[in-house]
Amino acid sequence: MASQRHLPAQDEPAADAGRWQARSMVQTKFGIVATSQTLASAAGAHILEIGGNAIDAAIAANAVLGVVEPMSDGMGGDLFAIVYEAKTGKLYGLNASGWAPAGLTLDALERKGFNKMPQRGIYSVTVPGAVAGWDTLRSKFGSMPFQRILAPAIYYAENGFPVTEIIGSAWQGATKTLSANKGAKDTYLPDGQAPKIGGIFRNRDLAGSLRLVAAHGREGFYKGSTAEALIREAKEDGVEWTRADLAEFQPEWVTPISTTYRDWTVTELPPNGQGMAALEMLNIMERFPLSEYGHNSAKALHVMIEAKKLAYSDLLRYVGDPRYTKVPVERLVSKDAASARAKSILVNRASCSVTPTELAWLARLPGADTIYMSAIDREGNMVSLIQSNYSGFGSGVVAPGTGFALQNRGALFSLERGHPNAIAPRKRPLHTIIPAFMQKGDTRIAFGIMGGWNQSQAHAQFVSNIVDFGMNIQAALEAARFTKGTFDGCDLFMETRIPAEVVKELESMGHVIQLAGPYSGRMGGGQAVMSNANGVHFGASDPRKDGAAVPENPVFENR
Repeated sequence: MASQRHLPAQDEPAADAGRWQARSMVQTKFGIVATSQTLASAAGAHILEIGGNAIDAAIAANAVLGVVEPMSDGMGGDLFAIVYEAKTGKLYGLNASGWAPAGLTLDALERKGFNKMPQRGIYSVTVPGAVAGWDTLRSKFGSMPFQRILAPAIYYAENGFPVTEIIGSAWQGATKTLSANKGAKDTYLPDGQAPKIGGIFRNRDLAGSLRLVAAHGREGFYKGSTAEALIREAKEDGVEWTRADLAEFQPEWVTPISTTYRDWTVTELPPNGQGMAALEMLNIMERFPLSEYGHNSAKALHVMIEAKKLAYSDLLRYVGDPRYTKVPVERLVSKDAASARAKSILVNRASCSVTPTELAWLARLPGADTIYMSAIDREGNMVSLIQSNYSGFGSGVVAPGTGFALQNRGALFSLERGHPNAIAPRKRPLHTIIPAFMQKGDTRIAFGIMGGWNQSQAHAQFVSNIVDFGMNIQAALEAARFTKGTFDGCDLFMETRIPAEVVKELESMGHVIQLAGPYSGRMGGGQAVMSNANGVHFGASDPRKDGAAVPENPVFENR
């Protein structure tokens, strides 16, 4: 019997063979909130529906994320944001990363016998900046009081929420860390166990901490009972925190830094974060015809991987708190610097030694527990926001009665005297978390991809997917990625969706490749919102996370 070719039925889609993505973008003329947890996205969309703007929605969604994804973010973490103000067309950058407390000095750590920064415990904790970040964003751009903005987060903390798949697995994996601190164990391991996927988890202590902020703003966190609990916990664990360390902390409005990539403008935040590495990568990549090479071809990936190594070597060499050290950002993100670096890339050979040996250890630190989210409202205001504990549940320290883990961002300080990133009181460490923004004419995209040192390289891949290969924002997030978590050597991870023949060709160039899953958490997880010249808004959410892009519902009326 002759074989039969399948002919499409009359109502069957004709051209889905060329589809890049598994899911479609969300589209609306109203607002959208995209996060790694659907409950948080829906909470942000609700704030839009009751009259809030993108900034109100972003804070609300971020607060809910701190409840439902507690290992990644929360009141004990730091925050960075880029805000696009539609009425002025201006971009604003906010650095709400906390500083080292008074007792966290180089001398004190050396006396304790440390020759590298501890990765967990109270010695890794810096003053949390997130709540001050919320307050600063709301004061400048918000339209609602904290009581309304924080109501969804308080509800979920008080009444409970179902634990999602990725989060449930991460929680189970953090049992040892949480068991080491009484406050953490009591808060996050009810009955001595992590909650199971689909189980209901409540955190009434966190609801209480959120209520204090709802009633008193930033003073409900940096003064009063929450502040006293943090100071007491630090003292019991051996570090001096002063009331002034908390009360005097202020986020900083910063001027975003940008470069052009082909005909788009890409924007990141300046140090103490790693955003300049994404711009350096893009400047180097621009010197090569990636679209001619083909998406995720061996030639294109080789260029990106080598550009990553060159750009990231500057992070460890130069980046620290710019209030304490001069970082030559303008020179490092210049086209001239990129041209010189591009010439050092060997066409058919991987370079395995780029980073100074004495700094390479920094890149091996864990730290991929972060949330990224983006929001847009019906007026076109946009927020690109990232917030993080650094490692899973941060330091593993919870001050009793507060309901949140303290971050371990201090782990990224250096104990090398004279280094730009050397620890000192009131100094901010090198940071991994970065929000981003890109625009061309009337098309604007607020985007980000969390995941420790993955972030700048993931940003560059996302931008290339859109600019070089014409993908939409959902396809650009879903596309297979690589990540190199170390700064030295030729090792890296690639998702198995990258063809085997491409992997083999890269290995012949000297790249040492480990395969990750098809949608691997090693690649981080991203979100994006976009607006176009027609006033249509688009949302996208990475399948490597539990979340979704959720649109605002307009007020429906019978006519």
